[in-house]
Amino acid sequence: MGDVYIRHIELLGFEKRFYPSQHYVYMFLVKWQDLTEKVVYRKFTEIYEFHKALKEMFPIEAGDINIENRIIPHLPAPRWFDSQRSTQSRQSTLSEYCSALINLPRKISRCAHLLNFFTVRKDDLNPPTVSQFKKPETFLMPKNSKKGAADITGPIILQTYRAISDYEKNSTTEMGVKTGDAVDVVEKSESGWWFCQLKNKRGWVPAAYLEPMDGPDESEDQEPNYAGEVYVVRKGYTAAQEDEITLKEGETIEVIHKLLDGWWVVRKDENTGYYPSMYLQKSGEENTPEKIQLRNKEAPPRRSTIRNFKSIHNQNRKQISQETYRRNSVIYMQSKRKLKNILNKGSTIVEEERQAQPAIPPRPSKDLILTRCSESTKSKIR
Repeated sequence: MGDVYIRHIELLGFEKRFYPSQHYVYMFLVKWQDLTEKVVYRKFTEIYEFHKALKEMFPIEAGDINIENRIIPHLPAPRWFDSQRSTQSRQSTLSEYCSALINLPRKISRCAHLLNFFTVRKDDLNPPTVSQFKKPETFLMPKNSKKGAADITGPIILQTYRAISDYEKNSTTEMGVKTGDAVDVVEKSESGWWFCQLKNKRGWVPAAYLEPMDGPDESEDQEPNYAGEVYVVRKGYTAAQEDEITLKEGETIEVIHKLLDGWWVVRKDENTGYYPSMYLQKSGEENTPEKIQLRNKEAPPRRSTIRNFKSIHNQNRKQISQETYRRNSVIYMQSKRKLKNILNKGSTIVEEERQAQPAIPPRPSKDLILTRCSESTKSKIR
């Protein structure tokens, strides 16, 4: 069995909790060497105590003997009282601190002190809460890490979705839900698996089992792009329904509609169909271990396969038929070919005009020069 170590630590944001008293905890997504991902929660005072202990363990690398030898990153001391503003403004510094930690020499980045600190605790799985107390408020860190605190207009509140049917989890990383459960979505992955939390439970849930609270349609779904994006099939799949498409590993296709449930509409020649997005990779992108691990997981279920689902909305969710996708795709491809032919024809005409040489007029005879030219010209041939 190989060494245990952390590959990456990502700061997701922070939570404002009200039990046993109001306080703030930071949320970290910790990615381990075996490709597992765990969410842990730490107070800043805990993080600072960890930081001080790490410096004591490695005084040379902390710069205690010679400041020029310091490689352990700096971390400001906690304030007497943490407000929401100070907790939010500290995120950028904390994110950079975690990134620097993982890139330190192995004797530090893989030491037991660091590994133990970021290991999942009982409170990470079951945060202390009491039903009569106010529900914790979650604030996600903006995706653009280059933004400073002054650029952040406000925290991002997690969206709440409703489960339309019972879902039984199939692994320890998933979370089961019951019809009617209201879950908070922490992360919407393109794979169609969403990381959600429900009271003291957290895990991945198929997006197909969730619906927005305000309407049947998902407002964040993109519009079809019939120009298409080139992707490579990294795992073959055999169509199980008529509106799906069968593809083999290594084939090149075009994605024309990206949907949040993880089933994208792809085009192969003039055929279209749904295909699991987690089995595709954008052309030119590197094939990372995380992507390989993801493809070993089963594709999320489609909503059309869910039986006895119960929606709170009167209207059904709008869906474009494959016939419409194919028709619009053919129209787009035909117009593209016509435009290409026109441009090629135009460039051919320009090239022919450029290559055509002007005719050289014949030399006039001596009699014609003496008859029509000036005296100066006539004198030159006499």
